[in-house]
Amino acid sequence: MGGKSEPTGARLLDIATDHVRKHGLERTSVVSVAREAQVSHAAVYRYFASKDALIDAVTADWHKAVETQLAVVADAPDPADDKLERLMLLLARLYRERLDQEPNLYAAWLSAIGENRAVVRKHRRRIRSLIERVVDEGRSIELFRARSNERLIAFLGDALHRFIDPAAIASDRDANRLELDQRLARLLRVVIRAMVAGSV
Repeated sequence: MGGKSEPTGARLLDIATDHVRKHGLERTSVVSVAREAQVSHAAVYRYFASKDALIDAVTADWHKAVETQLAVVADAPDPADDKLERLMLLLARLYRERLDQEPNLYAAWLSAIGENRAVVRKHRRRIRSLIERVVDEGRSIELFRARSNERLIAFLGDALHRFIDPAAIASDRDANRLELDQRLARLLRVVIRAMVAGSV
C-alpha cells in the first residue's frame, strides 16, 4: 500500500476555515492546521507562506459567495434604479448574515480591515466594480444624473455607510434588525431619487 498522500491547498484551506470558524483567529495556527491534516507544518508552508497568508486565503474564499450573489443582481436585465436598490439591500443583508452566522470569520475579516490587508482591498475593488457597473448603466441612459460615476458612488457610500460598512455593521449587532432594515430601505429610496433627480 502507498503512503498517505499530502493534502491539497484546497483541503488545507477547508481545515483552516473550520478552525477559524470554531476557535477564532488567535487560536488558529499553521501547526494546528497541519496537525489535523496529518502533515508537517512545512507542508502547509508549501501552499501558504505564513499564517497571515493562510488567513487571507480563508477570508478571500469567504468573500466569493458574497461577490457571486451580488454579480447576479448586477448582471440582471432590470432597470438600473431597481437593480441598484436590490444590490445595496443584498450587500447589507449578506454582510449582516455573515456576522450572525460566522462571527469568528467576520472577526478575522475585521482584523484584516484594521491592517488594510490586500485581501480587503481586493474585495472592496470587486464590490465597487459591481456597483459602478449598475451606476454606469443608469448614467448611460441618463437615468442617473451626475458628472461622474465617482460622484454617485461616493454619495452612495457616504449615505449608506452605517448599513454597508463591516465595522459599522458589527457595532449595530444588537440593534433591532427589522428597524434597521426599514431604515435602510427608506434611506435607499431617498438616495436613488436624488440620483435620478440629479441633485447629487
